[in-house]
Amino acid sequence: MMRMTGIAGLKKKQDFVLVVRDADVIVAALREALAEASDGERAGLARAVALAEAKAAADTSRLRADWVHARLAAVGFTGDVGSVDAVRVLRKAEPTLSLLAAVLLQKDAVARSE
Repeated sequence: MMRMTGIAGLKKKQDFVLVVRDADVIVAALREALAEASDGERAGLARAVALAEAKAAADTSRLRADWVHARLAAVGFTGDVGSVDAVRVLRKAEPTLSLLAAVLLQKDAVARSE
């Protein structure tokens, strides 16, 4: 997920979150590297391919949930993801998120809590 602050008009609060799915490009690059790898590099690259493929297969709500958990962890939030505090912290960490967007992201995070 990425913040789109460089695009005109995206300085205000936003009700949407853009999920950029570029894992297929990364998987292709890793597969190419694996095909050309030495024996010593093969195991690590094979593991990288498997991880990238797993992320590429993830659905949008899983990616959104992972992003919320990562953003909350990055700012040191250790409370309940389903709490009002979590929404407040998320909006403080990502100031362009509207209340609606933060709540929708929170719902994904709660539904996909690990």
